[in-house]
Amino acid sequence: MRQQGTARLDRRTKDLVKRLGASDIAIIDHADMDRVSAEGLLSTGVEVVINAAPSITGAYPNVGPLLLARGGVTLIDAVGPEVFERVRDGQLIEVEGPEVYSNGALVVHGTRLSVDSIERSMEDAKAGMGERLDEFARNTLEFLDKEKALLTEGSGLPSVHTEMHHRQVMVIVRGYDYKEDLNTLKPYVREMRPVLIGVDGGADAIIEAGFRPDVVIGDMDSVSDSALRSGAELIVHAYPDGRAPGMERLEQLGLSGVKWPIAATSEDLALLLAYENGADLIVAVGTHANLIEYLDKGRKGMASSFLVRLKVGPRLVDAKGVSKLYRAAPDIKDLSFIVAAALVLVTVIVFISPGVQKGLMLLLLWIRTHLGI
Repeated sequence: MRQQGTARLDRRTKDLVKRLGASDIAIIDHADMDRVSAEGLLSTGVEVVINAAPSITGAYPNVGPLLLARGGVTLIDAVGPEVFERVRDGQLIEVEGPEVYSNGALVVHGTRLSVDSIERSMEDAKAGMGERLDEFARNTLEFLDKEKALLTEGSGLPSVHTEMHHRQVMVIVRGYDYKEDLNTLKPYVREMRPVLIGVDGGADAIIEAGFRPDVVIGDMDSVSDSALRSGAELIVHAYPDGRAPGMERLEQLGLSGVKWPIAATSEDLALLLAYENGADLIVAVGTHANLIEYLDKGRKGMASSFLVRLKVGPRLVDAKGVSKLYRAAPDIKDLSFIVAAALVLVTVIVFISPGVQKGLMLLLLWIRTHLGI
């Protein structure tokens, strides 16, 4: 069976999903596809994904490919980087088995992954977790040696105008289950009014939930222009040598921000910012909390998260999975208001309906006739 669609190419999966449609064929270059990227692809309704790189290398048991396969997506794996030279964006292509065609000619071929083959690869990858743990430990010690002043003294912290002292702060990252958890916490946000810090695309998540971010922090590569223009304070995560590509984007938008050069992740910076500014409580939504999630993120610097969490731990509440733990029941007052409003609406409809009015008039005439009025 051949599957046909319009080719959409981007080496960055998170950028590609922004312009994918159900009739498109996604072409990516994503080794060890993570869960968040897979969920993003699934949300577009795309039915075919062609990966130039191996979707699971065996470095660790990443779940992204399995989610795609179980979601009914055809996944053609490891076709090679030449696909980006042989296929143009917007070109009509076809997929049959592990092969990709254009105008009837073979373009590239790879391996068509199935649920069974992916599960076997994941089992094999578990054998290498010991080595990943060793790497994680080495990276942690390396980060501690370079950034111990920040972790122990809070040095290099950028100044912000948003008051966090003796307040609750919520840090939102577009990580696992962030939508469900943030939706569950809406009553908390309305009642407690915590400072809202969006980590890159987390700022858009805040806006989508009906709120406004107070601070946006990150390298600014996955946050919308509208979120950047929302009035929040902007902190650009820079490389340790001071380079900050995100500042260029702010300048193009006519916005200003401050740089924070550090060899950590943006979500770590958000947690440290809240902690060092005296937050009473830090609620984390969508952040990374275990080794698999750190490896999914694909950065050596993820080791910094372990140390940062040790530092902020006494004030940190991780809201991961809260949507599965608790769902707020409707308030009785709210239900009473809804029922009353519905009754009023039904009453109005009844009395303005011509048919109902005629029926009432006939009933009134019948009563008058029988009573002799």
